[in-house]
Amino acid sequence: MTFKRPYRAGLAALAVGLFAATAAYAEPTVNKGDNAWMLTSTVLVLLMTIPGLALFYGGLVRSKNMLSVLMQVFYTVCIVTVIWALYGYSLAFTGGSDFIGGFSKAFLMGVTPDSKAATFSVDANISELVYVCFQMTFAAITPCLIVGSFAERMKFSAVALFIPLWVTLIYFPIAHMVWYWAGPDAISDAVKALAAAGDAAAKTAAQAKLDEVNADAGWIFKKGAIDFAGGTVVHINSGIAGLVGALLVGKRVGYGKDLMAPHSLTMTMIGASLLWVGWFGFNAGSNLEATGGAALAMTNSFVATAAAALAWMFAEWIVKGHPSVLGALSGAVAGLVAVTPAAGYSGPMGAIVLGLVVGVVCLFFVTVVKNALGYVDALDVFGVHCIGGIIGALGTGILVNPALGGTGIMDYVTGKIADYDFVAQMTSQAWGVGTTLVWSGVGSAILYKVVDVVVGLRANVETEREGLDITEHTERAYNM
Repeated sequence: MTFKRPYRAGLAALAVGLFAATAAYAEPTVNKGDNAWMLTSTVLVLLMTIPGLALFYGGLVRSKNMLSVLMQVFYTVCIVTVIWALYGYSLAFTGGSDFIGGFSKAFLMGVTPDSKAATFSVDANISELVYVCFQMTFAAITPCLIVGSFAERMKFSAVALFIPLWVTLIYFPIAHMVWYWAGPDAISDAVKALAAAGDAAAKTAAQAKLDEVNADAGWIFKKGAIDFAGGTVVHINSGIAGLVGALLVGKRVGYGKDLMAPHSLTMTMIGASLLWVGWFGFNAGSNLEATGGAALAMTNSFVATAAAALAWMFAEWIVKGHPSVLGALSGAVAGLVAVTPAAGYSGPMGAIVLGLVVGVVCLFFVTVVKNALGYVDALDVFGVHCIGGIIGALGTGILVNPALGGTGIMDYVTGKIADYDFVAQMTSQAWGVGTTLVWSGVGSAILYKVVDVVVGLRANVETEREGLDITEHTERAYNM
């Protein structure tokens, strides 16, 4: 069994398992309902990326670069899918060190139709292949998000080299550090053994085993940071990498002089809507079980998104004198980003507040801050995903508080919800945010430089003016 994120689901089952030390061991079973939900969630997350994200981004660029964006997103999904099966799953979700897993499941060795992956309840598993595919879709969409930052100006050869390097050296370690742990079954077994130990020597050995199980986790996980569905792993990770890429690639040719309006907000509307639909698999699927926890994550994904869209729209209306479709869509995506780490921990009212806050803050960053600093993040990957992810990650540390309607955090050793400590939890969340920013920011800068030396990052001026569709792919999105 591998992984998973701690959550309150299965409290009753866990309590029974922890304290019934004399009960006969039962082989974990695969719940068909949970399996069915996770199969569905996996397909929904793929829908987020292709066609959702591809159309969202494609509509925002000029028509001469539509196909280049679609190609970059589609290529990324394909290359990451293969890499994930070869070694990515093993590096992210097996033990090894605090920072990266090992190769014990490289080439999916030992992963069969009968092997199981733990959920958040003791002895309630899903098929490991389902879990492999679910996490595969997370690994695929994350680097796809980066594409929006350097859209319309990076060579496809550079993208083709950068993506596999980035997912291997940046994404897999972050996923391992945030999400890998031994799982509730391993903790339950160790606690049972400790309770059953009959003498001092046996108790010492059993305690050592429990300590070993608790130590078998990623570095950020052991810091106590919580991230339900990827605020750090997906959004901060890709957002800061996008900013670094935008700075190193440079401004678009004609920026500030030529009109660079989105060529099809209709496409963007379709893409944003598909993102919202697919995000239910992203967030509610991260519960790993078809329980009330999934229902909570689904509810939060509804209300936070709607609140953020409204906040952005009305704030823009007040400041600029008009509400824009693009603003409402951007606000919705910002809400989805912010609620991602909080989806299974916050109460619905807390999620609404989170959405209202992130809608206004992200609008401020993509207008005031972006213009003041002069960086050209073409599709606002940093302003929406990194900033929204930071707000969500820190907000999760607040909204998980049961006094605010949150779920609290399960202590799998005691079988109870742990006492909430604001300072300790916010410190843990800050560790998660800070580590991701540094690891991805510095690591991505190095990788961009390596790619620049090997194949060059930037398309030449003539190529960029003509458009990447025809120059890079010898095709046009529209022939009319």
